[in-house]
Amino acid sequence: MHKLVSVITPTFNCGAYILETIRSVQAQTFDNWEMIIADDCSADDTKEIVGQACEKDPRIKYVRLKTNSGAAVARTEAMKLAKGNYMAFLDSDDLWKPEKLEKQLAFMEENRYPFTATAYEKIDESGRKLNKIVNVIDRTSYNRLLLDCPIGNSTVMYDVDKMGKFEVPNIKKRNDDALWLKMLKQEKYIYGLHEVLMEYRVRPNSISSNKLSLVKYHWKLYREIEHLSVLRSAFHIVVWGALKIFHIK
Repeated sequence: MHKLVSVITPTFNCGAYILETIRSVQAQTFDNWEMIIADDCSADDTKEIVGQACEKDPRIKYVRLKTNSGAAVARTEAMKLAKGNYMAFLDSDDLWKPEKLEKQLAFMEENRYPFTATAYEKIDESGRKLNKIVNVIDRTSYNRLLLDCPIGNSTVMYDVDKMGKFEVPNIKKRNDDALWLKMLKQEKYIYGLHEVLMEYRVRPNSISSNKLSLVKYHWKLYREIEHLSVLRSAFHIVVWGALKIFHIK
């Protein structure tokens, strides 16, 4: 397979993790990729670390936003620069298994699936396994994703040649969910590959770890971006809250 895969990585103050993330891409058994890292004005050593990686590997490309604008804008800027036939998403503190691209590409090509995700496992800040695997379902539709989003952001890959490019809805959190919902209005399903091919880093002090603060972003997603009714928006927030309270997901 000679098609190019663009790896989309927004980052902000991830100097402690981003080199390991880059190395997980460099370790891929499929090597026809470009990695576009969009820096949302990091104040740590991210720029220096990525700069050194770029000097050693021309497949890695770095762009720095002029103003701090959030992950959605950074992700969109990286997507605009992408030249690949496929686009894969990888957050700057997550890791890929070495066979991730090869196996997912084969899954997509063999089945003619334009939009896919995989299972993943959770690790802690130090990279230790938390013995928690999050499985993917066979097919995720628009309505199913609204219910509980069974998709790991850093597992997603899609066929750009077939689906084109997208702009990420500009909300601070849940912008990945908003992007998948937008894409599912064009493509009916995200198809699931039942194999753990990504490691998701759980960071206690991240915005996403504060579940209560996420409620307003869910409301914004449902009401302002997806234009759901008040009743339906409230229903989805209650379902999401129940899943978190009872540790179902």
